[in-house]
Amino acid sequence: MNFDKEHTPKPKDTTNRLHKVTFLLNEKELDLMRRYLDKYNIENRSGWCRETLLKHIISNMIYDYPTLFDENEMRR
Repeated sequence: MNFDKEHTPKPKDTTNRLHKVTFLLNEKELDLMRRYLDKYNIENRSGWCRETLLKHIISNMIYDYPTLFDENEMRR
């Protein structure tokens, strides 16, 4: 049997980005972002924004994870 890559069924990719998110920046914010991207040679601005936003969200979700005891009880 000949198993060419063209003829093998591809698994459905569930990571397709189908939802668009748009936000506005003022001149100072845009200038700051452009300088940051230039300084660190970041070419994929969309990927950087997505990664930065999701890292922040995930870190907050980990920090806000519900616990059995509140912070004061855990410090005793």
